[in-house]
Formats: sequence, structure tokens, C-alpha cells
Amino acid sequence: MRRHVVLGREAQLRTDKIPNCSAGMWSQGLLKFRYKPYLLRQQAVHRMEIDGKSAGSLVEDAVVWANQHGLVVALKDSRFINPDFAVIHAPLSLMPVPYPRGRFELAQQVMPLFNGLVDAVAADEAYLEGTLGPAALYDTFTGRLLKTLQATRAARAALREAGREVVLGVHRSDYMLDEPSGKFLQVELNTIASSFGCLSALMTRLHLYMASRLPFLEPSRLPANPTLEHIPDAIAAAANAVGFREEGGVVVMVVQPGERNAYDQQWIQLGLWERHRLRTVRMTLGDIAATAKLDEAGGGTVTLQTGEPVCVFYFRAGYTPTDYPSEAEWAARKLIEQSNAAKCPTVAYQLAGTKKIQQDLARPGVLEKFIRDDRDAALLREFFAGLWSLDPKDVATDPGVAAAVADAISRPEAYVLKPQREGGGNNLYGEELRDTLKAGGERLSAYILMQRILPPANRSVLVRNGQWSESETLSELGIYGTFVRHGNNLLLNEQSGHLVRTKTSTSNEGGVAAGFAVLDSPYLLD
Repeated sequence: MRRHVVLGREAQLRTDKIPNCSAGMWSQGLLKFRYKPYLLRQQAVHRMEIDGKSAGSLVEDAVVWANQHGLVVALKDSRFINPDFAVIHAPLSLMPVPYPRGRFELAQQVMPLFNGLVDAVAADEAYLEGTLGPAALYDTFTGRLLKTLQATRAARAALREAGREVVLGVHRSDYMLDEPSGKFLQVELNTIASSFGCLSALMTRLHLYMASRLPFLEPSRLPANPTLEHIPDAIAAAANAVGFREEGGVVVMVVQPGERNAYDQQWIQLGLWERHRLRTVRMTLGDIAATAKLDEAGGGTVTLQTGEPVCVFYFRAGYTPTDYPSEAEWAARKLIEQSNAAKCPTVAYQLAGTKKIQQDLARPGVLEKFIRDDRDAALLREFFAGLWSLDPKDVATDPGVAAAVADAISRPEAYVLKPQREGGGNNLYGEELRDTLKAGGERLSAYILMQRILPPANRSVLVRNGQWSESETLSELGIYGTFVRHGNNLLLNEQSGHLVRTKTSTSNEGGVAAGFAVLDSPYLLD
């Protein structure tokens, strides 16, 4: 057994085999796993006595529980008098999904390392510009973010020199359990608008309720999920470091118009008020451009139209080009970046979470420039999938890149082509991937090529809009991390809960908000 020190703790790297559910129907009830008979109870083959009638009854109870406890999304149905206040249960899985405990706990333990990595990469703006420059030539959105970074450099430097820099990160590192290797491999590292944290905590509570109803589910195998507390606490810590509390300072949550996932966000608002008496104002980038004022001469304080100073800008928007329909939204982003408020994220943090940076960090020696402890760097590399640059000069000069591209054209089902985008629905697969690679050209610089992770399949009962179906499914795990730094003083760095999204095995994409997946929970097997 190898041991790695992670922020003063021992992280154990295990070689657990991956449990994989058979294709047997839930109505048949028998769960088997590859490699050895992982059992949901006392490690013996176990029957889950759920027939169609029982499943229907349990689904009804789950939907009622979800509606009663705020596990909901906005319905946005125009037939209601006020559709903004009509809700429906969030898409959900009736039962939790099995994961090996050792691998899950290791993913939790490395999250502070990923938090620190984001902070270190974001601080090296020359690295960001040099690495993202080729992609920015063909990706106008990344290009505008880089221009905003450059345009605000002087104001941000002045804040640092005055001791006013407060950095806030709410991150989520997403993984799939790779069946061939037995490891969690990282899909992406989200540094902006890491959503569904609060609803995921409620999902854990729902599955604890299901465990009280079903004797074969053991509550102790459902890990604690503290996102409802940790995310508001991190935002409040940043607000306290900035100041303005006595002046009535507020958190501005930057949102999209007509947000359907507002209730996940509003759980954070509720936590900020109930735990910290900190008020939240919801605003779009357009609202900020129209009404917020930046006092450039007075140290960069942003004041709202109603007179309150802003302590924190917390983004649940701003990650996609459609969030910037005019120059006004870009002006708002620049105003925020110049301000003395904590930003979650800064533009540099957002750029540090791009796919191109993810790919470049996987190159030999690059990660080690930012993670100086060799043991910690080796531990993070345990989570890296195969990643390749598609910059034409790399394809032409690096035999490993050229071989990967040739193999992807030959076997497109083994790869994913990823642009610098968040929000789901942007990746290229199969024939579309092959055709794009064959076309070649400079525009490929805006993409990266990634090994396709091959997770084990399970059988799940998926519930959406009050209707349920049983399907063969794949699941993706996200581990949240929170990070607060005031100048050189690290105030907070911890793992802060988890998210599981489950989708049908025929779906390439995995976003809940985008309609591809449902919320789920991990069920840990020893």
C-alpha cells in the first residue's frame, strides 16, 4: 500500500476492483458485480425485492419527499399565473449507485490539492496567456476572457499591493470510475458555477430516507454530504475578509435570466442568511452593467443602486458565450474584476479551469511546476486521463500526439473531442469527432483530445417529471472543494461534499440542468 501526505493527512491509494452491476432487471432484483461478488449487504449475494408495483409506490414516496424537502427545480410552465414560483421535483435516481469506498475517499482527500492547484495556476498569468493563446485565436469566448484578464491587470495588482486581494473558490472535480484501470479518472475541473451542490446534499438525505424503508440499504454506506453548510460558509468567510459587513455589505449572485435551477442556488442564499445574516442579491450581468457603480478612486468598491457595497460576486452564470449577448455584459465582467469584492471565480480562476489547461497540466513536468511536493503531484496524476493537444505544431512534432490523433480517427469510439466550453452538449463523439480530426487545420487548437473513460454499467430507476423508468446507466462523481485566501493568508481549503449524476448508458452528455442526467448518491462498498 502506498501512502501520500495530503495537507497533513495520510491518503491511502488502494487497488480496489470496480463493482459493476449486471444487466439483470431491478424487478429480478439480483445485483452481481464483476471481479468478485460485491454485495449491498454484508458482502453476500443479495436480492433486492423490488417488483414493478413496489417500485411505483417507492417512486411516489420519493417524489413527495423531494417536494416536501426542497429537492426541486423551477417548472417554468407558462400555464401558471406566476410560473417563476411553480416547482417540480428534481430529476432523481430511486436508489444510490455503488462505488468502492477506498477510491471515493481518496478522491475526497485530494480535493484540497486540486483547490491549491487552481490557485497556483491562476496566479501565473503568463502561463495562462501562453497556453491559451493558440486556442483563443479560434475561440472568441476564451479570447475575450484573456482580454479581460489583461485589461484589469493594473487594478488587480493595486489590490494585492494594498492587501485587499480576497480569493474565493467553489470548485468541483468530476470523475468517472474507469473499468479497465480501476481508477477514478478526471473528466474536468469546474471553477465557475459549480452547480447542484445543495440539491446533492438533499439527495443524500432522500436516499437515507429510502434506506429507512428498505432493509438491504445500510445508512452507514451513504457518506456525509456537507455542501449545504460548506458553500455558504466559504462565501461568508470571503465576505468577512473583504469587510463592509457593518455597512450592510451583500453577496451578489450572478445568475442567468429565467434560471430553472434557481432553487439549488437559493439554498445557498438561505444558508448565507440563516448561518451568517448575510443578504444575497440576485442579478444578471446586464443588471450589474445597468445599475452597479465602481468607485475606482476609492479602492474599487462596487455599490448597488440601493446603496449597499458588494462583498462577494458569486457566479452561477458567465461560463458560456450566451451569457454575454452584448458589450454591456462584458463591461459588467470587467467592472467586477476591477472591484475589491471577492469573486467566485476571478477571470484567472475561470481560465485555469479550461480544458486546454487541464490537458497541458497532464504533460510531463508541467503539473510539477505548480505542485512542488513530488508525492502530491504523483497522487494527482493518478486521476489524469489520457489528454492530448491538437495544436497543429504539437500534432506535427510530437509522435505521441500524432499517434493519438491517428488512433482517434481509426477508433473514434475510444475518444472525446472537447472545446473550451461549460454547460453540457458541447463535446464531439463518433463520426463527428472523426470528421473534425480528418479536416484538421488551425481551428483544432480550440479543442483537446481526451481518452474516453469507460465506467461500469448499473441498472437504475430514473425519475423525471413524476414518471419512472428502469435503464442501464452510467454515473459520474463530482467532489466539491472550497478555498478562501486573503493575500498570503490561507483561510480555508477543504473538500466540501459530493455530487453524483446518473444517465442512461446511451447518452454521451451528463448534465442534469441540460436534461441528460438525474441526481444520485454514492453507496460505498468495502
